[in-house]
Amino acid sequence: MGRKVTLATCALNQWALDFEGNLNRILQSIQIAKERGARYRLGPELEICGYGCADHFYESDTILHSFQVLGKLLESPVTTDIICDVGMPVMHKNVRYNCRVIFLNKKILLIRPKMIMANSGNYRELRWFTPWSKIREVEDHFLPRTIQNLTGQDTVPFGNAILSTKDTCLGTEICEELWAPNSPHIDMGLDGVEIFTNSSGSHHELRKAHLRVDLVKSTTAKNGGIYLLSNLKGCDSDRLYFDGCAMISLNGDIVAQGSQFSLNDVEVLTATIDLEDVRSYRAQFSSRCISASKVTSFHRVKVDFPLTSFDDVYLPTCDPIQWRYHSPEEEISLGPACWLWDYLRRSKQSGFLLPLSGGVDSAATACIVFSMCRLVCQAVGAGNQEVQNDARRIVSDDTYTPRDPCEFCKRVLTTCYMASENSSQDTCSRAKQLAVQIGSFIWQSQYNLPHTDDIQQLETAFCGYHLNLNIDGAVKCLIEIFHLVTGKVPQFRVHGGSSRENLALQNVQARIRMVLAYLFAQLSLWTRGLPGGLLVLGSANVDESLRGYLTKYDCSSADINPIGGISKTDLNSFIQYSIEIFQLTALRGILSAPPTAELEPLSNGQLSQNDEDDMGMTYVELSVYGKLRKIMKTGPYSMFCKLIHMWRRICSPRQVAEKVKYFFRMYSINRHKMTTLTPSYHAESYSPDDNRFDLRPFLYNTAWVWQFRCIDEQVSSLEEHREIHVFEELD
Repeated sequence: MGRKVTLATCALNQWALDFEGNLNRILQSIQIAKERGARYRLGPELEICGYGCADHFYESDTILHSFQVLGKLLESPVTTDIICDVGMPVMHKNVRYNCRVIFLNKKILLIRPKMIMANSGNYRELRWFTPWSKIREVEDHFLPRTIQNLTGQDTVPFGNAILSTKDTCLGTEICEELWAPNSPHIDMGLDGVEIFTNSSGSHHELRKAHLRVDLVKSTTAKNGGIYLLSNLKGCDSDRLYFDGCAMISLNGDIVAQGSQFSLNDVEVLTATIDLEDVRSYRAQFSSRCISASKVTSFHRVKVDFPLTSFDDVYLPTCDPIQWRYHSPEEEISLGPACWLWDYLRRSKQSGFLLPLSGGVDSAATACIVFSMCRLVCQAVGAGNQEVQNDARRIVSDDTYTPRDPCEFCKRVLTTCYMASENSSQDTCSRAKQLAVQIGSFIWQSQYNLPHTDDIQQLETAFCGYHLNLNIDGAVKCLIEIFHLVTGKVPQFRVHGGSSRENLALQNVQARIRMVLAYLFAQLSLWTRGLPGGLLVLGSANVDESLRGYLTKYDCSSADINPIGGISKTDLNSFIQYSIEIFQLTALRGILSAPPTAELEPLSNGQLSQNDEDDMGMTYVELSVYGKLRKIMKTGPYSMFCKLIHMWRRICSPRQVAEKVKYFFRMYSINRHKMTTLTPSYHAESYSPDDNRFDLRPFLYNTAWVWQFRCIDEQVSSLEEHREIHVFEELD
């Protein structure tokens, strides 16, 4: 009698509405699973059409094409003699469901609809799908005629059922159902399900991976059994990066771990497990056995197919492993880099243009691009032909092979320092040095140059593309137009101008830089005789966006922004990581320099502007405000109540009150800027994305009269209580 099962789960880089590509990746994963001896293959959520179809789910075409792909899968010889579990939308009785379609040898065994929807943060599943609410109930689903002709089935089971093969029992969960307090696996396990499967569309957030792992481990620790988790990977179509992490767990241990960040479009994870380990583990817990004896049974779909074989005595099984987590700095290095690669290759563009200011934010963006180039070279070195083909198309060279990340970075990244009379030589030098170092090493080896950090010597050797522009002429032209129309010339504050004049003069510089960035992005390759255009990269961090410390339609306006969901605190840590791992010594000066926009006149050649002074708060404070505002959902009064305890050793209640009120005034004044925010990589659970992740309004009464009065009353009460307490001590 067989007792060992080989199971496969996948991480696939699917693309919304790319039915042809999605089909090929599904077939490839099934082929790999079969070659490794698996008799069951699990794929990620909505893998046939792509998870990110959004309002395309309303279109009948999306369901039609999904069934057409399903037909191709059913008739493919690749899918014979293996149970295939695929995800797609299905219309049942004129209601749209997010489903798993499980089939074997041209027969659909079960269509299992999702029961618990993800409907917060980045997810809007209830907008498109209805949860299946009929617990343990199954109905007949009438198949489209094209599928009937393939399977010979008019109807198939549709609902909350489990599969009974000749040797074991399988139960399905879909993504959010694992996270719910009433997860289906609890009752399924008590009813004898030994193999749990979960098809997910779970995105990357910094420091989140352990939550997914802990949930899977705890599921099998308390329930016993085998748990397979499949997940999407890559940029499906939007701001999210699905981060893979396919896994297989047995009785509270992880026995197989998939990668979290990878340029491989298809990753298949397999494990061989002894079913008797599940049965002996469960039988030792009398409390579980008592509960199992009382559970209401699920509808069982009988499958005349074994997952085990009779000659598996010498088949080795998988041992428990220790999960390897990435540090937050590694996550920043890898996640946005993979996202950028997907966006670059799928947008059919030929590279990136990055306005490089010499500050931390744009430097971090440059390092992420450099990390992307490292990943590309590593993938090509490991034999990934698809990555090599994409790289050749991007650089317009059919014979090119990316081997050195510095050389490849030179080909795909153009950096640009846009100076003005308000720019310092220090920031200019820092920007140049970083640009040179990112693309310098191959030129040193090619021309046998000595290693040096001297910027002039490096510039002589550098053959990449770092542009130095001066925007003063363009700014003066715009001011002259204003003067001709109005007869007035605005002045900076240091020259006697008002705050309105000062702000307007800063903003015109910032917006000119955006216009020039797009001009050079469109035509830089044309000047070199190369086809294509460049994607403009933004580099405003999540904290600045929350505060609104940016100019609308300035260099924060770009095509995409890899750091738009990352805090300044994390970016500083990432820069330090890049110094150590990437050996980019120019970052030391960037990290130690005070952050500045360089939009006001210099004082004796030195910077007179500082970002934290302009914001009226530190980046550390701003990060705290962001977590309280977005994660803990605090309004002004609740934020004040929390901060008087958090900051009690450094601020009086009145000082806390003034800080909170100032933040909310600035937040509400600038909230409108979020409506035009550049699409950003989602990395934090307090994304500023307007009307997507963040559904707060953008028109406020910025006085917050009632809320601020509550704070002031509380401050007065605290001060009065403190005075009474001090008086009693003196008495």
